[in-house]
Amino acid sequence: MKISVLISNYNKYKFLKKTLKNIVNQNFKDYEIILFDDQSEDKSVDLIKKYKKIKLIINKKKKIPFSPMLNQINAVYEAFKKSKGDVICLMDADDLFFKNKILNINNFFIKNKDKKFLVNTPETFGTYFKYKNKNSNKHIWPTIFPTSCISARRIFFSKFFKYSMPKRYKNLAIDARLNIFAKYYYNDFNVLQKKLNSYTIDQKGNWSQYNHLSINWWISRNEAFEYLKYILKLRKIRFKKSSDYYLTKFVNLFIF
Repeated sequence: MKISVLISNYNKYKFLKKTLKNIVNQNFKDYEIILFDDQSEDKSVDLIKKYKKIKLIINKKKKIPFSPMLNQINAVYEAFKKSKGDVICLMDADDLFFKNKILNINNFFIKNKDKKFLVNTPETFGTYFKYKNKNSNKHIWPTIFPTSCISARRIFFSKFFKYSMPKRYKNLAIDARLNIFAKYYYNDFNVLQKKLNSYTIDQKGNWSQYNHLSINWWISRNEAFEYLKYILKLRKIRFKKSSDYYLTKFVNLFIF
């Protein structure tokens, strides 16, 4: 089984040296690394070019202004198109894979041939992450695992990009979409409760504009509900409105 690691990067030079040194030294052989650089203005590209094992794609198209969510989805999609793996692992440029991460992902999918989607619990730096095993029979949020914790079969990503709807929900991150899609479109949400990577939030990066309870956070949450409704409609499942849903809609009335 071949595995592709897809990395999206924009101005993460201060993290990238450690990230790249980490990812090229996995204790698994049959994997490729594809890194999509979204027109970084720091020294990222010069650093990446030093690693022959990494296939570099530089975005030459016009970026979507003030839309880090859409730019990240585009980065993953473009890298996916160039990949050849049976299984895809996503990775942010400021995160780390522990040395046995890819081996563990490979073993899971070999042993579970009917499973398409997998997340693992991360070790966290600069943020808080806690997994809650929620009742899958209720239409409530799955725990949103960060991008670098997500792995899936190629067929899963092919179907996801067909229904990812990036332009409609420009404030909704790819990790939220993937977690929702796995749980409600495929009903295939598997958690490997092993710490296989570290997860960092760069407080000065583009994502800082989506801090908890900020205006953009409420907008993103509203779009998450709309995306959830869209996926449920595809599966002909009734959407159950909750107090959280009504509160989100109420707050958004005052934003727009």
